[in-house]
Formats: sequence, C-alpha cells, structure tokens
Amino acid sequence: MSIITRFQNGWNAFIARDPTHIGYGYHELGSASSYRPDRVRLTRGNERSITTSVFNRIALDVSSVAIYHIRLDENNRYTDTIDSGLNRIFNLEANIDQTGEAFIQDIVLSMLDEGCVAMVPVDTTVDPSITGSYDINTMRSGKVVQWYPRHVKVQVYNDRTGLKEELTLPKSYVGLIENPLYAVINETNSTHQRLVRKLSLLDVVDEQLSSGKLDMIVQLPYAVKHPTRKSQAEDRTKLIESQLKDSKYGIAYIDSSEKITQLNRPLENNLMAQVEYLTSMLYSQLGLTKEIMDGTASEEVMLNYFSRTIEPILSAIVNECKRKFLTPTARTQKQSIDFFRDAFRLVPVNKLSELVDKFTRNEIATSNEMRQVIGWKPASDPKADELRNKNLSQSKQDVGGGSTSQFDFSPITEFEEDVGGFQNEEM
Repeated sequence: MSIITRFQNGWNAFIARDPTHIGYGYHELGSASSYRPDRVRLTRGNERSITTSVFNRIALDVSSVAIYHIRLDENNRYTDTIDSGLNRIFNLEANIDQTGEAFIQDIVLSMLDEGCVAMVPVDTTVDPSITGSYDINTMRSGKVVQWYPRHVKVQVYNDRTGLKEELTLPKSYVGLIENPLYAVINETNSTHQRLVRKLSLLDVVDEQLSSGKLDMIVQLPYAVKHPTRKSQAEDRTKLIESQLKDSKYGIAYIDSSEKITQLNRPLENNLMAQVEYLTSMLYSQLGLTKEIMDGTASEEVMLNYFSRTIEPILSAIVNECKRKFLTPTARTQKQSIDFFRDAFRLVPVNKLSELVDKFTRNEIATSNEMRQVIGWKPASDPKADELRNKNLSQSKQDVGGGSTSQFDFSPITEFEEDVGGFQNEEM
C-alpha cells in the first residue's frame, strides 16, 4: 500500500476521524456514566449477603453450558446447528454490550434476584406484531415492572440513549423466565429470605460493636439515688468523656475513690448460630456444598449439583425460548433450541485417557473428535475421521482387495495345503 493510499484510507482511534473528513468524535454520543449502566445490580439486600457469591456461582455455571438453535431428525435427535440470529445471540453476541455468555449470566442473575426475568428482543428483521416469522438480531434482559393479562411492562436498557426505559409489550413477544427455585429463594418466608434478614441483623450488631464505644462503668464513692447525686454523676461522666475526646492520647483522670469496670465483651446472642444453620439449609436446598463453592468438589458431587440446580434453570430458559421464539411452522420443520453440557470438563487426565480409548474402540467417536475434547488440533490423516476400531485389522474390502471376509485368512489356507500335500506323500 502506497503512502498516498494509506493517507486517504487511514483512521486513528484517538482522533476518531480519518484524514479527509470529520468522524464520530465530533458527534453527540448520548448520556454518559462513570459506571456501566446496563450492569446487573442485586436488590432486596442480596448484594450485602452471602447469597451474592451463591448467585454468581450458579450464573457462571449456567452460562458455561452451550445453547444452540438446532435441527432434529425424525426421531428428535440432534443433526446440525442452524446459523440464525437466535443462535448467534446465545453463542456470539447478544447485543452491543454483551457476548452470548455474558447475556445468559445476566439473565440468570436477574432471575435469581427478582424471581422472574424478561428476555426482550430489541432488534428484529420484521415487526413481530405483523408476523411471527422474524429473526432476532439483538436481545436484552429486562425487569418486569407490571403484569397485565396479556402484556407486561418491562424495564430495559436502551443502548442508543444510555438509559433504562419502560416498555409495554405482549407476552407472546417477550420470553418470561420464572425461577425454578422460587420457593427456596424468592418466597417471602423462604430459607433465603430468612437468611438475608438474619444477616442484616448481624450487620447491625457488628456496627454497634465497632462504633468506637468504650463500654465501661464508673463506680462513684456515693449513692446516686437522690436527683442531686444523679446530676453530679452525669456531670462526672461528661467530664471523663471530654477528657478522653480532647486528649491527644486519650488519657483521663479519676478520683482515688472512684473505680472503672471495663466491659470486655458484649452480651452473647445466637445470631451467628442461626446464620450458620440457615446457610447450611440453603446450600442443601440448592444442591450446593462448601466444596462446590471453593472448587474442590468431586465429579459425583458436581454431577448432582448440575442435575439438581443447573439443569432446571437451563431447561426453563430453553423451553421458554422454544415456546416464544420458534413458530409452530419452525417446530414442524424440526427446529428446536437445546443445551449441551461438556461431559468431559470435570474428568481428570488419568481417567480421560481411558475414556478416549473406550470411545474410539467401541466406535462411538472418531480420533479427531476426541482430540477436540483434549484441546488438540485435528489430525490431517483421513483415518482420524473414520468411525472404526483401529485395534482390529482392516478387511481386504476396506484395503481394496475385494474380499467380503473381515480378516485375511490366506496364510492359514496355505498352511493347510502344505499339510495336505505332506499327508499325500506319506500315503
């Protein structure tokens, strides 16, 4: 490329213009914010409790499972993936701000926090009010503000204005996903809500303990039953307070007849025991364990966690997308939406080698398919794409000899002929 061509077609991100005309840098960009305005922010005290880490762990595990727009065969088995806008939303880009994985994480976090979340198609190829045969280009999560018989009012982030706006849309156009664990997490007197309230009380107690109070008792050398003595005692207390506050090193003096008793610890309560009990109850009801949270869970524990917690959430998302975003004609054409979990993600290396041998030997997967599981590039050898047991000898038909027998028995036949000739000579 010549210097003149580079000058004519050049572009610089910092000046936001090319050398020949004014670019976007001089246009009105919309409202600005010091923080990301479309980010999920938990409510109802969840952001100040232990459940934040629980919700985030569940959302991360759900978003790690692949969701595809697929086509099925006559037996409802997966055949291939359809390259559509809906498939790109789940796997590539949901909108200008979020990837497909971040969008699913946003959906799950909002659903766990609010109990129900809306999947709102923002940009479509055709107006959904005219026809149901449209493709979705971008999609965002929305908060359900108001429920109507056949419509919902949702609060959705508008990436063109930078503000969250309320829209009233028909239910047939919006995907409404209710939390499958609603009775455990979002119900008024559920285990999770009780845990949040107990944690709020525990925070109040902690603030009182760390408020800077000395918690001490001053014993005066006289009785304070008379109002005059009470007044003298209050004045004496204020004097000690002012001495401690105004002193550089916090030093005060008392009379030799006075005595100070320091309260070393507050009165005990059972809040911490109740919090620990409710936390263990919540973990058990959600299918979680301490090992899952710190990453030391075994394969069996993780399988139980995926079966009891992750798969119900994924099924709720997938079934709602099938119901709202696939027309009856598309379902008749064997189109579907489904999720696929990587079964080898939790398998250690020492067990993976055994599984690879069993899968290839029993003609379940090819060598290149198993190389993809390991993370290696496909082999260029055409035999690596063949679905056959490589531990067995090839037949002559496969090699090109034309024989229908699976094995080559020609050496055994020659041996039998030699033995027969030897016997004839003996006779």
